[in-house]
Amino acid sequence: MKTNATYSQFNPKLDLTFERIVDVPKELVWRAWTEPALLKPWFCPLPWKTIDAEIDLRPGGMFRTTMQSPEGKDFPNIGCYLEVIPNEKLVWTNALLPGFRPSTPSPTCGDEQVDFKFTAMIELADHPSGTRYTATVIHADETGRKQHAAMGFESGWGTALDQLVAMIKKGI
Repeated sequence: MKTNATYSQFNPKLDLTFERIVDVPKELVWRAWTEPALLKPWFCPLPWKTIDAEIDLRPGGMFRTTMQSPEGKDFPNIGCYLEVIPNEKLVWTNALLPGFRPSTPSPTCGDEQVDFKFTAMIELADHPSGTRYTATVIHADETGRKQHAAMGFESGWGTALDQLVAMIKKGI
């Protein structure tokens, strides 16, 4: 599963990122990201829900979720894992389908007016207080970055992380 892939340096015009220290072990954060039954309870900021998830945890494998709006409308999302380093790094994109097949345009994160392609990276590192959690999303252009920021990238991904940590503390 481990690869030597490298990614371009952070570009504030194209990329979004945030880092937090969370007081749970990185191995449990990893499980919450990579086991469908554990991903579904926290992956969307409430009142949105993740009602389905499928994970084929390998480069070229599928990362599929179905999000449901508070009004009950379903929004399927499918992507492809690019890099998987257990307990350290998870990289996926919505620009590719499983098997690295190019994807066709589709609404992003449940917004039919928004269609941007991105690559997302979750990086986990040991920290004296638990885990250093870094989420980075790189975009193809400034428009996609601006759309993602306007959708509430930091607050949405941050809320989802808070939900993940709360789930772990309740016991998984």
